[in-house]
Amino acid sequence: MTQLRVDRLPDLQGPAAWNALLGPSPAYPPLEGRHTADFVVVGAGFAGLSAARRLRQLAPQARIVVLEAGRIAESSAGRNSGFMIDLPHELTSDDYAGAGDDRAMIGLNRQAIAFADGAVTDYQINAHYFDRAGKVNGAASDAADAHNQSYAKHLASLGETSEMLDGQAMHELTGSRYYRSGLYTPGTVMLQPAGYIRGLAAGLARDGVSVHESSAVVGMARDRGDWQVQTRAGSVSAGSVILTVNGHLESFGFEKGRLMQLFLYAVMTPELDGDTMRRLGGRSRWGITPSDPMGTTVRRIDTGQGGNRIVTRTCATLVPGRRVGPAQVARAARVMQAKFDARFPRLKGMRMQYAWAGHLCLTLNGVSVMRKLDDGLYSGCVQNGLGTARGTLTGIGAAELACGVDSDITRHFSAEPPPKRLPPPPFQQIGANAVLRIKEWRARHE
Repeated sequence: MTQLRVDRLPDLQGPAAWNALLGPSPAYPPLEGRHTADFVVVGAGFAGLSAARRLRQLAPQARIVVLEAGRIAESSAGRNSGFMIDLPHELTSDDYAGAGDDRAMIGLNRQAIAFADGAVTDYQINAHYFDRAGKVNGAASDAADAHNQSYAKHLASLGETSEMLDGQAMHELTGSRYYRSGLYTPGTVMLQPAGYIRGLAAGLARDGVSVHESSAVVGMARDRGDWQVQTRAGSVSAGSVILTVNGHLESFGFEKGRLMQLFLYAVMTPELDGDTMRRLGGRSRWGITPSDPMGTTVRRIDTGQGGNRIVTRTCATLVPGRRVGPAQVARAARVMQAKFDARFPRLKGMRMQYAWAGHLCLTLNGVSVMRKLDDGLYSGCVQNGLGTARGTLTGIGAAELACGVDSDITRHFSAEPPPKRLPPPPFQQIGANAVLRIKEWRARHE
């Protein structure tokens, strides 16, 4: 008999602002009593809902149960920057260029985008929530511009197109004189992440998938072939279980001491009125990632995605305990206020309406954990900071493994080595956060 006990549940600080913009959503019932299913998916983010959709495609008659610890789109799925990126985006590099087979990864990322696009069509998700607008790597310094030039050459060597933007073009796009240049790439989808996730969950529910909120899994046991998945108020017996809990895979007892648990932070303005938008100038919807991965991400959205607002995201802390408090969010909010003021001096001092933390999980060697963990138990976890595209891929792959399907996705992730072991605490936390602070300082203008 195999038994697993969950030692920590998700706990994220601040509101999931993307979700708050959309107003109240219909509640899915918590799991109560005893149930049976063919598949149980634990986690209802990008990976979990993608896994459920792929299961429905592969096994249309199967009984599928999705268990979410909190509310749909309140977890990391409603807290990310909303970039679904097709090109190499290696966060540990200087300019995002990957160290492996970038052509293969681009192909996989585009499979994820096509899969999500199909869901938008099939489930009639608001098209504003899935905008194929592309994105810009913004550069505010000579070093950052050099990163963009290097990345553009790398993309050209892969046969990928990009366009260099000068300072005037960046001003016309953003209304800001802060950026000296930018590198536009057309393949990124700009999501309203909470809207997409809400629509995906609603479509799956209409398609016969049983979705349960407020149903955190507290333990699992396997006896005589089936898994017994236990929540506080109910249980499900199923032949196959897929864990799509990203860094909380460690909470289930797997890959302990091998996962880097990071938190990133973001703030969002209140609704911009007409006079403020005229003073700001620029276009109504755009997204900028920093040319240095440790810099600041900025997005402007419009009424189609939840209101005329600006989102600023930066600051990273490694927290092995998978939990941060209000002090960390407040510290990051102060830093991001300064970043906002520098980029938009005409709006300097504008008080942010929302500030929040989001949970990421990385490995030292950049691998995911998408594999069979035990008989009937599969993982679609560890997104390395690329939760939208990589989460979609690992969810698809875990579902395919559970159904015995061989694909480009399963072959890619199954061939990855295990995550490398991290230094022991406290050296892991002290050393990693020191490195993060140094990298943030070097990228302070970005």
